[in-house]
Amino acid sequence: MKPASVPHTAKAGDAILARLLALTPGVAFSSPQRLLATDSELQRGCGFSATKLATIHGIAQAAVDRIVPTRTEAFHLPDEALIERLVSLKGVGRWTVEMFLIYTLERSDILPMDDFGVREGYQRLKGLEKAPSPRQMREIGQAWEPPPHHGGLVFVAYPHALRV
Repeated sequence: MKPASVPHTAKAGDAILARLLALTPGVAFSSPQRLLATDSELQRGCGFSATKLATIHGIAQAAVDRIVPTRTEAFHLPDEALIERLVSLKGVGRWTVEMFLIYTLERSDILPMDDFGVREGYQRLKGLEKAPSPRQMREIGQAWEPPPHHGGLVFVAYPHALRV
């Protein structure tokens, strides 16, 4: 994704979320039960594809079934246990869970090695011909202090800084 498209994507996502929230006025955010009870066609009208809506419904059902932990429960789970639990859900990959760990649970020791931006930034910083594989990035990150997440943030920002 080109950096210029990020604001456009964020605006579209914000608009879709605003339309979803408008389906339940007076409620800050729908509960999983309310999401599942809301007419799917109304939700599709918010801008969700059928695939994305199926993923959202799957996550909501998994929350009802207690597969998805509450935020409080998630705070107490080890990273790998949470990753393993959530990637079992259709449409949820490791990268998504790592972003949840970093930005929602504020875990500082996560290196999203599948993130192309992290690997591209490392490649450019080190002057490599090609970006390291996710496996290579994992091995590189294991040796870092401070936690690898800080390096990841630097690597994501580095290619963009070069374009300025």
